[in-house]
Amino acid sequence: MLSQVLTGMGGVGKTQLAADYARAAWDEGNLDILVWVTASAQSSVVSGYAQAGVELCGADPDDPEQAAKKFLAWLAPKPGQRPCRWLIALDDVADPTDLIIHSENPGNRYSLWPPASPHGQVLLTTRRRDAALFGEGRRRIDVGLFTPAESVAYLTAYLNAQGRTEPADQLTALAHDLGHLPLALAQAAAYLIDSGESAAAYRERLADRSTALADLSPDTLPDEQAAALAAAWSLSIDRADTLRPAGLARPMLHLAALLDPNGIPQSVLTSEPARAYLAAHRTTTDPAAAPAPVSSRDAQHALRALDRLSLIDHQLDTPHQAVRVHQLIQRATRDTHTPHQHDQAACTAADALMAAWPKIERDTDLAQALRTNATALTRHAEDALYRPEAHTVLYRLGLSLGESGQVTATVDHFDHLTAITQSRLGADHLRTLTTRTSLAYWRGRTGDAAGAAQEFADLLTDRARVLGTDHPHTLITRSNLAFRRGRTGDAAGAAQEFADLLTDQVRVLGTDHPHTLITRSNLAYWRTEAERRPGTSGNDHS
Repeated sequence: MLSQVLTGMGGVGKTQLAADYARAAWDEGNLDILVWVTASAQSSVVSGYAQAGVELCGADPDDPEQAAKKFLAWLAPKPGQRPCRWLIALDDVADPTDLIIHSENPGNRYSLWPPASPHGQVLLTTRRRDAALFGEGRRRIDVGLFTPAESVAYLTAYLNAQGRTEPADQLTALAHDLGHLPLALAQAAAYLIDSGESAAAYRERLADRSTALADLSPDTLPDEQAAALAAAWSLSIDRADTLRPAGLARPMLHLAALLDPNGIPQSVLTSEPARAYLAAHRTTTDPAAAPAPVSSRDAQHALRALDRLSLIDHQLDTPHQAVRVHQLIQRATRDTHTPHQHDQAACTAADALMAAWPKIERDTDLAQALRTNATALTRHAEDALYRPEAHTVLYRLGLSLGESGQVTATVDHFDHLTAITQSRLGADHLRTLTTRTSLAYWRGRTGDAAGAAQEFADLLTDRARVLGTDHPHTLITRSNLAFRRGRTGDAAGAAQEFADLLTDQVRVLGTDHPHTLITRSNLAYWRTEAERRPGTSGNDHS
């Protein structure tokens, strides 16, 4: 018997593929019996089998379970009988246990899988990836996304059939925006036809975070689809939340929805901040129950539950990109957040990134993954990261960019961060002053010594006014200004500023403070440089 199990996330077209295969087999005369069963619940499987039993075997319609048994027995090959070529399609199996009838009497337990037959075929579609569905001669077929070329071809053909044309570059971009998900492409094309909007206008609405996916679905779904895009995964999330450890899959998906769809390090989603969030937001039927602690193993099992329902791809052999989530599943999940839930999840995701971020980035692949995830988080939830003040992950991202050698990108990052902190927190906020320090420092690292010197000079005026002339941060700013002034070629001016700074540091910090010792070193260096040029080193600190 040939058994094929089509598995994949909701929306990839498993049902359509199975229907096309079954229709072709019937039209080509390769089948005597074709039975299509909607298998989303055990009762519907029994009902589908029972109907076939009534029609093919004369079973009693008033006893569905016995009629289903009779049909399954009828499918089994029997000596001396003419072979019957049959195909049973079990569409959208939601739970592997639905294919087993359990009873208080162990002897009455039986399988709803059709019996083995050299002339029979079973075609099963499911979002599940449980091991119980595979093996025993069952061939697993993973159904994935369209390729970019297939996506554009589909959109072009669908629109052309309705007398619509769109620029090829816009269709290519739209397919990318929709992540090449067949369900999304079909509903987007239908929406364009029904609304008369252009692909460019649809893309603008899709990019608008205030627009929910539900607002971008056609009034009537195409291709006999059963669910709008926004609702395509809701039942899968509900089911995943029931798997052990119960109640953790949904809050885990809330965190993953804010990070990089192309790969999230497992260490982020199993970190202490992530586990605390899972414990606090665990789905429970008893809201009065105290939150139970969540272990790293529990968090990993929550990821496995989401993977079993094809809501994420969880690959243990790629720990730095262990979790992948389709961008539209992320979008649909974010659409369910209240503003408060959104902010909570965003701040937790930021805390989780910081918990996983090593102080010394020896693993460059991990550092790149963390930067990519921090960038994705900023794109999805930047506002939340400035309440009540700029989150440290924003600074860690900039520092990591600089340490990886991407100095120009670092300047751009801190330039943007400076504008945002000034706007949201105020020009005199400590976070704003810290951001300006980083901007000036990294501008100097690009070779723009004059620009860096000017920024440190402006920063010194503001730091002295806000913090006082003897504050350690003010003294550090004086040191950086002196160093950058020396880099502009004014070695004598740098030496004089370090001399003045040394006097104040000895008074405020003492002669043995590390900053005092660094200033003495810089003073000696720039005095030497004032006597002989050129010089290109010294001790810079911020």
